Amino acid sequence: MQKLSVQAVVVGGGATGTGILRDLAMRGITALLVEQGDLAHGTSSRFHGLLHSGCRYAVKDAAAARECIEENMILRRIAPNCVEITGGLFVQLPEDDPAYAEEWESACRQAGIEVEEVDPAAVRRQNPALSPRVTRAFAVPDCAVDGFRVVWSNLHSARRYGARALTYTRLKAIEQQNGCVTGVRAENVLTGEQYHIECQVLINAAGPWAGEVAALAGLEVGVIKDKGTLIAFNHRLVPQVVNRLRPPGDGDIFVPHGPITILGTTSLPVENPAENRPQQKEVLDLLAIGREVVPDLDKYRLIRAFAGVRPLYQEAPLAGSGRSVSRNYALLDHRQRDGLEGMISIVGGKFTTFRLMAEKAADLAAGKLGISRPCRTAGEPLFAPLSPEWLERGRKVFGVAAAHKAAERLGDDFAAVVARAEQKPEQARILCECELVSQAEVEQALAADTTFTLGDVRRKTRLGMGTCQGTFCSYRSLGLLSRYPRFAADHRQYLADFLQKRWKGMRPVLWGQQLREAQLSTAIYSALFGMERML
Repeated sequence: MQKLSVQAVVVGGGATGTGILRDLAMRGITALLVEQGDLAHGTSSRFHGLLHSGCRYAVKDAAAARECIEENMILRRIAPNCVEITGGLFVQLPEDDPAYAEEWESACRQAGIEVEEVDPAAVRRQNPALSPRVTRAFAVPDCAVDGFRVVWSNLHSARRYGARALTYTRLKAIEQQNGCVTGVRAENVLTGEQYHIECQVLINAAGPWAGEVAALAGLEVGVIKDKGTLIAFNHRLVPQVVNRLRPPGDGDIFVPHGPITILGTTSLPVENPAENRPQQKEVLDLLAIGREVVPDLDKYRLIRAFAGVRPLYQEAPLAGSGRSVSRNYALLDHRQRDGLEGMISIVGGKFTTFRLMAEKAADLAAGKLGISRPCRTAGEPLFAPLSPEWLERGRKVFGVAAAHKAAERLGDDFAAVVARAEQKPEQARILCECELVSQAEVEQALAADTTFTLGDVRRKTRLGMGTCQGTFCSYRSLGLLSRYPRFAADHRQYLADFLQKRWKGMRPVLWGQQLREAQLSTAIYSALFGMERML
């Protein structure tokens, strides 16, 4: 058993958990994060990637709207490589309530959000895929955000200040003495290694698993698990985020990300926080609603469907569900609430406000530790600006387009990847043409102490997340595993596990061009690797 001692343990490796880890470390607090899977494997990467302006919440929750616009502007400033400044639109159709638009516009302005009404004809010229039936349109400061990049940038920043993270490590017990948290016990789910970690503060930021974590301490936290399904198109249907101007509902947001567009979401209560399998009926329902805004939706190829589980907070008994439950966050001090000193839970909220949630949780933790250093996360960038020299060196080894995409993905690690390719020119070759991922970048990911599967490589590099969904780049990457002792198991099984995760999202959209693509993938892996019984 490995014994460790820190001031604070953070449970949960999503945006909020890694944000808390960063905040604590920047205040000089020794902190360790424990995550049962890979970082960003849960809700923080399974959403539409919208950096909210707050307009969506302005009518129902003015405070949440103000938080969104403030955090939107902060994240643009501290993490520019994670945010695409797309701008956004709210569009109204003839069947939408005209009175709601008036109420919505007034609420946005009261929340401090800049909205500007624009000519629907001009909007159509800039967004030809939109319905000609649009009657009113408003420009808003929405953006697209990459959840994977945010989470990993948080971790890299936290590590620079001395923080640590244990991935694939599940919390097994919360130790208490005289009404105080004294430590936790955890287990590595891959190796079985046991950890005993002494701590003074435990912060539960486990998202939809927050209730299960609290139960280890004999406590109850009211988390409604709300599954949202989304679909990804192999086209940038719109240049801006497009929202339906009506009360929030299913299928009313289109978010462009690079060359693709995501349409979401649904809202369905589930019992299991790991229940993230999209169903074909949910896909068909989204398409039916989406056609009202983009009439020719069926002409565009679907890449995949995916789903995430939103952790919505409500005090027991859990009477509400879905969209009737507030999207606000709750910060719970379990000393005041349950008589257990040293335990904090942060639940609910939105990706857009993760930094604010982390700040409030870290403020409470620091107070318990007697530390008065203020939060600095709103002012300090997540990574150092990239020097023009390194960008130019990257262009020479990877080409202009691949260098720029790698720089956006890698942040502080870009220089190390370029140096790899300079020293070994064969590593400059591109393994994933869809996302322009080089061998050097894959090697950098494989060498990381948080990489144990090809799926981990995917979350770090976007390998297999493009048009072909891993059909070609996955087997190209397979040969690299033999260079790393931790990948000593059956390499064909690593490949099968990776492809199964890709198939999980492809199955609900298997028709038309995507079905033909799937048949090609099946033929390749059955013929080359004899994997017809493994897929």
